[in-house]
Amino acid sequence: MIWESAEFDNHEQVCFFSDEKTGLRAIVAIHSTFRGPAAGGMRFKPYDTDALALDDALRLSRAMSYKSALAGLPVGGGKSVIIGDPAKIKTRELLHAFGRFIDRIGNVYATGEDVGVTVADMETINEVTPYVGGTSQGAGDPSIHTAIGVLHGLRAVAVHKFGRNDFSNMRIAVQGLGSVGRRVAQQLHDAGAKLIVADVNAEKTAQAHEQFDAVVCSTETIHAADVDIFCPCALGGVVTEATVTEIRARAVAGAANNQLSSPAAGDALAQRDILFAPDYVINAGGIISGLEATQAMPGRKKVDIAPLPDRLAGINSRLLEIFRRSEMEGQTPDATAQKMAQELIGRR
Repeated sequence: MIWESAEFDNHEQVCFFSDEKTGLRAIVAIHSTFRGPAAGGMRFKPYDTDALALDDALRLSRAMSYKSALAGLPVGGGKSVIIGDPAKIKTRELLHAFGRFIDRIGNVYATGEDVGVTVADMETINEVTPYVGGTSQGAGDPSIHTAIGVLHGLRAVAVHKFGRNDFSNMRIAVQGLGSVGRRVAQQLHDAGAKLIVADVNAEKTAQAHEQFDAVVCSTETIHAADVDIFCPCALGGVVTEATVTEIRARAVAGAANNQLSSPAAGDALAQRDILFAPDYVINAGGIISGLEATQAMPGRKKVDIAPLPDRLAGINSRLLEIFRRSEMEGQTPDATAQKMAQELIGRR
């Protein structure tokens, strides 16, 4: 089953955990520990099949390896998923059961916040294991830092694609107004951008209209909005070979994971001269902000690290390097970023 998955990429370890009493069913995928013990968030959501849950864990853990490596962090890549609707099955007892399982593999993996979980959930898990980041201690809510990092990345896009270092009157479509997307929209509004927004929650788009003077668009059509930058901040897979033909933006850059449905979608963007900012580079602020917490975990090797604002600002220079190198080598930015990341984790 594991080796047959299209998302399997010589993952070092995959763990399946279950707890009959609480109904917990979880998967932890560890892609690489070449640079250090793996780190990656915990995703809590219903999946149509167990195979899709496994694919998600494998795909996201690989992205975490790339994300951490390109961010220059001394950690590897992993991811955990809990199968089920958090609104129905999430309990204190289930989170403790999950935490006890994480404690078993804490020498090679630490978890944090992702879709379907909160900072409070992380603190509940932290009651039974130290191998948890993203609590209110230290850097706090990682979504704050992810949004800051995305803005640094958008500035790199503005410089490379538009020859400017500001967002004044720039038209940007933000898809998804969750904890990260709304903060990205707020920052862009404060910087003078003209926003178009979409979200499945009408209350969130109404607030954005009132507070940011944003134009509200449907989630089904926002990718085709007539804007300078399309900024996906919801779930992944929004850029497909079909939707690429409808995109009118000159760049795609946002916080969502796995924005490209396939490498062919990235090729299609390049063929239309639409710049793509690899998502695991631009959205690395969360894992970057968790480095102090990771360093403080038992058995972790301490290294000297730059202040958090400087580390987040590094997303800008990394993206500019990727854009320059991709043009020089005649590859898509995504292919270039993957090549660079693979070199950094010893997979040439």
